Amino acid sequence: MNDASSTLDAMITGDLLIGGEAVAGRDNAFNAVDPKTAKPIDPPFKGGTTDDVAKACSLAADAFDAYRETTLEQRAAFLEAIATRILGLGDALIDRACTESGLPRPRIEGERGRTVGQLRLFASVIREGSWLGARIDRAQPERKPMPRADIRLRMIPLGPVAVFGASNFPLAFSVAGGDTASALAAGCPVVVKAHPAHPGTSELVGRAIQQAVKDCGLPAGVFALVGGSGNAIGGALVANPHIKAVGFTGSRRGGLALVAIAAARPEPIPVYAEMSSINPLFLLPAALKARGATIGRDFIGSLTMGAGQFCTNPGLVLAVDGPDLEAFMTSASDTIQNAAALTMLTGGIQSAYKSGVEQLEGHNNVKTVARGQAEVGPVEARAGLFVTDLASFLSDERLRDEVFGSSSLVVRCPDVASLRVAAEALEGQLTATLQMDDGDHDVARSLLPVLERKAGRILVNGFPTGVEVCHAMVHGGPYPATSDPRSTSVGSLAIERFLRPVCYQDLAEALLPVSLQNTNALAIPRRIEGVIGKD
Repeated sequence: MNDASSTLDAMITGDLLIGGEAVAGRDNAFNAVDPKTAKPIDPPFKGGTTDDVAKACSLAADAFDAYRETTLEQRAAFLEAIATRILGLGDALIDRACTESGLPRPRIEGERGRTVGQLRLFASVIREGSWLGARIDRAQPERKPMPRADIRLRMIPLGPVAVFGASNFPLAFSVAGGDTASALAAGCPVVVKAHPAHPGTSELVGRAIQQAVKDCGLPAGVFALVGGSGNAIGGALVANPHIKAVGFTGSRRGGLALVAIAAARPEPIPVYAEMSSINPLFLLPAALKARGATIGRDFIGSLTMGAGQFCTNPGLVLAVDGPDLEAFMTSASDTIQNAAALTMLTGGIQSAYKSGVEQLEGHNNVKTVARGQAEVGPVEARAGLFVTDLASFLSDERLRDEVFGSSSLVVRCPDVASLRVAAEALEGQLTATLQMDDGDHDVARSLLPVLERKAGRILVNGFPTGVEVCHAMVHGGPYPATSDPRSTSVGSLAIERFLRPVCYQDLAEALLPVSLQNTNALAIPRRIEGVIGKD
């Protein structure tokens, strides 16, 4: 270990980060666990209490008005400062994340790049300014039969946001991930609940954000990091009256529990929960005939990537039965049998995966096509490919449940028309994929209206694993993919989750927000009398 890594390791104290300081937790201590060895990792982390949550939320509320009125440049520079601080953690961050998650180094390095890229994307969004939604309808005092008042609108941030770190993305969907980046970009202070599977990684990133807050001269309450091994801290965070919205990535059960807490508050708040998806893959006839074996091989590569621990993992395949499907099945079977068992993120995730696979193996109308190689490590799992018929798939809701990991179910459909029948039976999804050639356009055309109702992202001749961070990306979808189908947790549109409109009628020029004053000093796009421009 080099000196730099040793110095950064010393930053991991097991403390909470509240009010610009490290605060010792007072609840039960717990350790991260190395999933490759199932051994605990030092140091122990001291769990927070509801009092710690209350303090963090109170400081966030105190910081809100000052932070939300920072200039566009100040807020953009803050996000860029976070990115710089994260990069400054160097190998120590990568090493710790690998140890706590069991994920390979290239994956974690890629996640760090995505995390930094998200922060910089939102910095550019802030500077551009269209997210403010500025609209101006000037007074028309001479209008008949009624004069019109001067009416102007801008978007303002909701208030402090609670963010829950995800188990499967220790960087990109965690302390400085997309939810945090978009909430901070909107002008909302953030209180993060660290995931107990990677508390050391979370603390390192949390300290980077905390230092960026100081570097930029912002109120200390703009960011806080709390944690614990149970559910009490998360529940207290969502229930706190200072919190005005929630960002969550995880299981359907966990997401719905937070939705219930938020709905039961005296002031209900939105919960943007990304939860459950099996991401159907439709193999259309011409593509299946022309390249079924190639699709089968590449499909298994997507299925087994990262031990299948992606919310966009292709857990369902639908195709017309026949010789062309058999070529796909043979190729997929041969490929999966050579797939090594891979380490899962936690023992709990491994246990849930094995239970889901056992249910498929024990189902009377499901056949096991192939399994991957046997497990060697204590938290490893074997990939699995299974097959059923359309009638069984339609009659048993359990066959439409997510199995989080490298398992997928193939549904043999009797004809092309039944592909649409199967699509209609699906719950809401993050993605739907069409493997198609030019000869499949008519089939695709019949499926697209259904898939638009069912999924947030429709892709062609690719695989859903891998979510590009860009302006046009949607990582969301109808329930149960998310708790709010109008939103996305990836891409620049994610900022809109944490904003609300305010209208100003006949307010004096001197009192108007800068974004709505006549001069347009910010040089941002505005809609004036219905026409978008920069005046």
